[in-house]
Amino acid sequence: MNIDSEIEEFQSELSAIRRDVHAHPELGYAEFRTADVIAAKLSEWGIEVHRGLAGTGVVGTIKGSSNPRAIGLRADMDALPLSEQNAFEHRSRHDGKMHACGHDGHIAMLLGAAKYLSSHRDFDGAVHLIFQPAEEGNHAGARTMLREGLFEKFPCDAVFGMHNWPGLKSGNFAVRPGPIMASNNDFTITLEGKGAHAAMPHNGNDPLLAAVQIISALQSIITRNKKPIDSAVLSVTQFHGGTASNIIPNSVWFGGTVRTFTVEVLDLIEQRMKEIASSISFAFGCTVKVQFDRNYPPTINSEAETSIAIDAMRKTVDAKNVDTNVEPTMGAEDFAFMLQEKPGCYVFIGNGEGGHREGGHGLGPCSLHNPSYDFDDNILSIGSQYWVNLVQTWFDASR
Repeated sequence: MNIDSEIEEFQSELSAIRRDVHAHPELGYAEFRTADVIAAKLSEWGIEVHRGLAGTGVVGTIKGSSNPRAIGLRADMDALPLSEQNAFEHRSRHDGKMHACGHDGHIAMLLGAAKYLSSHRDFDGAVHLIFQPAEEGNHAGARTMLREGLFEKFPCDAVFGMHNWPGLKSGNFAVRPGPIMASNNDFTITLEGKGAHAAMPHNGNDPLLAAVQIISALQSIITRNKKPIDSAVLSVTQFHGGTASNIIPNSVWFGGTVRTFTVEVLDLIEQRMKEIASSISFAFGCTVKVQFDRNYPPTINSEAETSIAIDAMRKTVDAKNVDTNVEPTMGAEDFAFMLQEKPGCYVFIGNGEGGHREGGHGLGPCSLHNPSYDFDDNILSIGSQYWVNLVQTWFDASR
């Protein structure tokens, strides 16, 4: 029996696991039931289970031989603080919590690979199955696991991740070497001026006027400071200040996000933001404070591991269904922290054009983090097959 047919035999079990997890979503660092489900399945299949990293993290280890080489496969576990709008039977049982990013499917796909690998230990080394909490909301569960000794306790020569992707045909794969997802950074700029009656503005130093000048000038960083070929986004998304129509306030603040594919461009943007904010606020008689928070670094795939991942994809599906030069996205992913520590590759598996399933809201295509989103159970076995093929391909290539 080949890999495909054997994994397809427990497709219904994977679907049941996925729907159970979907119905019982848990937020970052609180994935207690989810972790219990994962650990129970791994134990049932005779896999060595380790718990406690980042609180709810689970690591399963499958040893094929005593060779010290090892590969890490990662799936995220957390849900989003979102109220589900679907009507199917496996919709969320917990108001205000929902698997709207497909992490339920990521869990099931990696468990499918775990079940197969547990009974086919014909690889020369070890496989570490990393079930990570708290990817969403800038909680950086990957970074927490690393700080608590993930790769010291479970040494890996390479690490790999996968995410479902709406808009990509179900079961197709997409990847690229180099940056595939952007860094995620937040900023808050607070200006202190001198309040005054709006009918007598000359008696004050208007922080609102200074703030809008800064907001306008910040876009010059994107258009005039960085190289045109270096992609970056600087978006102001909120502005807070003032209490009445006839009062110039003492202070205002605004904030937003910055996304880049390289740390060098990020450094430039942060420096110029601070310089622009300082100069303009001074010119308007205000003081300014710039808070710049670097949440997730860019997700950067290494060349050799991306080549191995592509080989594994082509063993899983027809080569024409593998995009090896997908356009990178300005979305961010904390798997980037793992790729800073180890070579590896992060790939996309298609979840279809919509993301809606039978019994869903039915309003047409939807994106990740949408209250009508659902994972496509039909790709569970494909994702599991990819993981198995990746393990075999990586060990063959690393001999």
